[in-house]
Amino acid sequence: MTYKLLSYQAGRDARAGVLVEDTVYDVQKVTGAPAYSSVLGALEEWSKAKRLLAQAAKRIASGKSRAKGVPLKRARLLAPVLYPGALFCAGANYTDHMLEMARVQNIPPEKDPHELGLKPWHFIKTSSASVVGPGARVTLPAYSQMVDWEIELVAVIGRPAKNVTIEKALDYVAGYTIANDLSARDAMRRPHISDASPFKLDWVSQKCFDGSCPLGPWITPASDIPDPQMLAMKLWVNDELMQDSHTSKMIFTTAEQIAHLSTRVTLRPGDLVVTGTPAGVGMGRRLFLKAGDTVRLWIEEIGEMSHTLVAPTG
Repeated sequence: MTYKLLSYQAGRDARAGVLVEDTVYDVQKVTGAPAYSSVLGALEEWSKAKRLLAQAAKRIASGKSRAKGVPLKRARLLAPVLYPGALFCAGANYTDHMLEMARVQNIPPEKDPHELGLKPWHFIKTSSASVVGPGARVTLPAYSQMVDWEIELVAVIGRPAKNVTIEKALDYVAGYTIANDLSARDAMRRPHISDASPFKLDWVSQKCFDGSCPLGPWITPASDIPDPQMLAMKLWVNDELMQDSHTSKMIFTTAEQIAHLSTRVTLRPGDLVVTGTPAGVGMGRRLFLKAGDTVRLWIEEIGEMSHTLVAPTG
């Protein structure tokens, strides 16, 4: 029986929930595991937790469980992983997006990094400040007039990974969710500093403002997505389709990214690998987000979420 793993608001508390059909159930109650009151707690014991969750979902679906749930339409969903250990975000990782950005910059398209012997590269977003959940109201940063959208597939790590092979890399994924890697395009390059200077780029201002990583709506277990390179993905701004692509257009696959990252750091349960965005970003049209806009994101086999943008205060 299929299920989704999520976080939801229960009174004043954030709780781990399991979605079965159209109802959310408390993970700790249906599994009998006190450590699973949070999604991170379940991820830290994922080999055991996924078995208990599957068993619980089967009991619920068959009517053999007495557990009481909350209808999904009444549940307030939070970011599925509230406090990720780390967010590793892939840069320039879709063929169509690379061509799009080359046109914007009026430069020749880059060669396939594989041909040049290059490895994947990532930047890091902050965790508690950046991550917000479905339905969030994200405040636009006061210093930017060019906030852009970027739909991305996210791999949620479910067991420690160090020096893993590409062939085994997906075995370390608990499941997949969706992120919008919001970017302040006009804050990337510091003015009055040479383009050749190592101090030119300002990643924090561009990528790490509060609410810059809407995440959700839940985690689809990896067992339900055997090939993360076979997923359609779409993003709308105010119901206008902006991004319409496919994860098969990644330059470095999800497995390649995880394998490479694991040679640099030990990936741990709850870490997120945010795998890059396809063509259709605002930069390609010189069109950017403004207060009152609603962004809706969808990835095949995972689901849909949305969030809104609000004006800076003060």
